[in-house]
Formats: sequence, structure tokens, C-alpha cells
Amino acid sequence: MANGMFTAFRNGQLSNTSLVDLDLDDIVAMFVDHADDTPVIATDDFIDDILSAARVPAIASCPSLGTITIGTVAAGVFDAADTVFTTLSGDASESLMIFKDTGTESTSKLIGFWDTATGIPLTPNGGNVTVQWNGSGILQF
Repeated sequence: MANGMFTAFRNGQLSNTSLVDLDLDDIVAMFVDHADDTPVIATDDFIDDILSAARVPAIASCPSLGTITIGTVAAGVFDAADTVFTTLSGDASESLMIFKDTGTESTSKLIGFWDTATGIPLTPNGGNVTVQWNGSGILQF
């Protein structure tokens, strides 16, 4: 698979339907254990498409992205401060994704997915894990 934005997110942003407000919505990060489920960029649209057993950590423990900026790194770029997973434990994970957390799985829209990055795959050991986002931003439109 390749890094990218989920198709439903891209289409929703471009067609002004199912918009995610990257400035105001609660955007969170999660690792995914591919032994239990592998995200499919072309067809998965909400977090309920990712099996609970594959989620590292559970949704309630996912860290929110902080200090979000849009257009600061460069025009059309979404960025945030590095994200810290506190005392992360769980299954070995082969990817990282971000999504809009609404508190309801069927409306929490998947945004971006990475399976090729420094530190992935990851085997949590109960310590803190810091995701250092790329210096050129997280997503570019």
C-alpha cells in the first residue's frame, strides 16, 4: 500500500460534502495493526471500517493533533505539532492514520494514512511514542 489521503475524505473536501474542518474539528492519530485489519484508502471512509482489534490505541486514548496550522508551512499545507502517544501499549502496528473524531464511529471520517515512514512498523512497549510530522507538513492540497 502507499501513503495517502482516504478517497472519501478527498472527494468530500472537493465536493463540499462531508467536510472536515481541519482547523476546528478534533483530529486524532492512531496506529493500526495489519494482522487484524488493513485500511483500504480507496473504500474505507469512517473509523468503523477499521476493526477494533486493529486500533492502537483504542479511540478513547488517541491523542489529538495540537497546534494545527493551515497554509503556514506553505500554501495548501495542513500541519500540526508533533503528536505524543502517552504510555502506548498494544499490538505491533504497521501503519499510522489520522481521522476526525466525532465521538461516533460511523461519522468519524478517516483522513490520511501512512505505512512507509521512519519508525513504522512499531511495537509499543508501554512508553511514550512521539510522531514527528514531516517538516513540509502532514497533508497538502
